[in-house]
Amino acid sequence: MGKLFQELTPRQKIVAMLRRLSGRVRSDFWFPHLPMAVLIASLGILNFVSGLEKLLPQYQTIIDMITAHKNFKLPSGLLTALTGLLVVIMSLGLALRSRLAWAISFLLIGCTLALSLHQHWIHWNSMVYFNAIILFCLIIFFRSFSKSSLATGTLLSAISLMLLIGYAIIGTYVLGNDFTPPIKTWSTALYFVVVTLSTVGYGDITPKTTDARMFVVSLIILGITVFATSISTVIVPLVGNRMEKLLAGEKKRMRKDHYIIIGENPLAQNTYRQLRDRKFDVSVILPNPPTTKWIEDADLIIGDPTDTQVLRSAGAEYARAVLALRNDDSENAFIVMAAKDIGGPAKTVASVKNANNLQRVKRALPDLIVAPDILGGELLAMALSGETVDGNNILKSLFITKAP
Repeated sequence: MGKLFQELTPRQKIVAMLRRLSGRVRSDFWFPHLPMAVLIASLGILNFVSGLEKLLPQYQTIIDMITAHKNFKLPSGLLTALTGLLVVIMSLGLALRSRLAWAISFLLIGCTLALSLHQHWIHWNSMVYFNAIILFCLIIFFRSFSKSSLATGTLLSAISLMLLIGYAIIGTYVLGNDFTPPIKTWSTALYFVVVTLSTVGYGDITPKTTDARMFVVSLIILGITVFATSISTVIVPLVGNRMEKLLAGEKKRMRKDHYIIIGENPLAQNTYRQLRDRKFDVSVILPNPPTTKWIEDADLIIGDPTDTQVLRSAGAEYARAVLALRNDDSENAFIVMAAKDIGGPAKTVASVKNANNLQRVKRALPDLIVAPDILGGELLAMALSGETVDGNNILKSLFITKAP
């Protein structure tokens, strides 16, 4: 084991150590999303406070300039404070493992780090190091933020868009004289903001001063990270679901007395084929469309298999069994717990690929645990050492019935 650990890359070593630590402290339900949410909230608060320290001495001047509509220099710290506030909001989504929150946080922190490096290329300060560490952690744990809840995504998108559009309209109106032609009304400021954030860029209004150009640069950066991401995350799924319903025609009948398979690995595919050959009804739940054509369209359901609503749409409460056969042992445990929350007569089956995760999966109390990879390793070791192969022991290693 030590030799194998030494052969891993530095990134793999870090992930392995963190996973080992998480296994010891039973961290499946809070790691890494909650620590990451706390770290990113701390970064956002630091940026927000830093921006306010620069912004507050100019506060009265800002109010005067907005009401009097005079030309003035864009207050320093405004963009930093806004970015910090957005990062704090995104930390709430990260605590829920939101994919949208991860994407926006990654882009915001990445852009902030790039600007910091541009300003302090040689002399790094503590904030630059903090940004770099959090960005590195986001990259390592990106697979942990896979939840795609439409309600959460809509809430985060709405808050982010309101903050962004408010910042954009006020800044454009205040800097109106720095554009050609000058922006004199709020409606013109709104028009310029929409044209800029939507990347249409008619070119009828252009910035002519350095302050205005830097402001437009900030709009483009925030627009890419917030506006485009929010629209693609909320609007596209809504349109896609509507189109899917229109193309699918009638709603599929609710199946009963069938099997539900969750996974796309060889074990899941072979189980699906064998059950179909025996004339059983089988539904397959996948988080994404399959990479190859191995499922009948009528049997496929796209959705988060740990979501009870998705399991209900597959008829889990009327199924014979729910088979969690994904490559990730932790996900299989979550699927079993979600199936048990629904209730019904369905038996639960979980596959385990890593012997170290066996006890963890047992805590989910599946009716049957399938461990083909563990069995393969045991058979190979027995063959190499010349031991006698015992059929009863093989069955015990392959199928582990309900554990305490």
